[in-house]
Amino acid sequence: MYKKVIAMKDINMVEIVEEHPCPNGSEWVIYQYKRTSPLILSAWREGNKHHFVCKVGKANLKLIPSLSAGGIEEIKVDDKYIYITYAGLAGAGVGALLRKDAENVVDIKIIKEGGGSKIGKSQVITHKMEKIIVGIDDTDNKDEGATWVLAHKIGEHIEKKGLAYYLDHTIVQLYPGTPDKTQNCVSIALSFAVLPENKNKVINEIINILDKESVSDNTAIAVYNGLFASKNMRLFTLRAKREVVSLEEAKNVAEKNNIKLIPIRSEKGLIGAVAALGLAECHKLAARLWEDIK
Repeated sequence: MYKKVIAMKDINMVEIVEEHPCPNGSEWVIYQYKRTSPLILSAWREGNKHHFVCKVGKANLKLIPSLSAGGIEEIKVDDKYIYITYAGLAGAGVGALLRKDAENVVDIKIIKEGGGSKIGKSQVITHKMEKIIVGIDDTDNKDEGATWVLAHKIGEHIEKKGLAYYLDHTIVQLYPGTPDKTQNCVSIALSFAVLPENKNKVINEIINILDKESVSDNTAIAVYNGLFASKNMRLFTLRAKREVVSLEEAKNVAEKNNIKLIPIRSEKGLIGAVAALGLAECHKLAARLWEDIK
């Protein structure tokens, strides 16, 4: 069985994150679904997790053995739930049934029972969630601490407490020539799937943990509500890799993108916290130094 099926809504798009039961089985799913489904705008794999960013709506799938074996036929959204209709041939049709007992799945409806050469079609119903991305910077000092470690600890704590699903942890390399850096000059972006009513609880929990465990006087976080960073957020992060950027520039980016700025100890950490957000979904680019990007 699939371990999790998480669906997050943002305007007219939905991001679906699924944990496949097989270590590398998700590669075939990504390839076939993207070929088959006009609703899928982008798709990628992280280990046994696959991500689909989809338009809300319905598309008739032209299922062809081997060539277009399965995909997402329809996505509907209401106030509480997201309804995902999967269709496929042979194993691709049976696969939808394996989502039945996954975390966050409310119900599953069998439209056509597949298997062998038959078409299978099922509707999976999940809770409607949102994505929040939290940029964290400056929790350590020259003698102790590591921001990436504390951030990961926070992510695991949030999920264990049942406040949200901990989706991702991205280390974002910033400009090494920054005079106020602690050591490696990185900030962290944590991504969560959260029920709308739990967003403030998640943010408050993060603030409380950082207030207790940070060993820096400059700790700050920045919170963005959305599936992906905007273009000007990405450009700001790329500039922060190349050169020193100012607090005013970080605040300007935050204002344009409805980013919530929370200076837990001081405003100084807000620069790196905002910069972490722009490449939260671009892991390889986030890790690179500027000279390896040009």
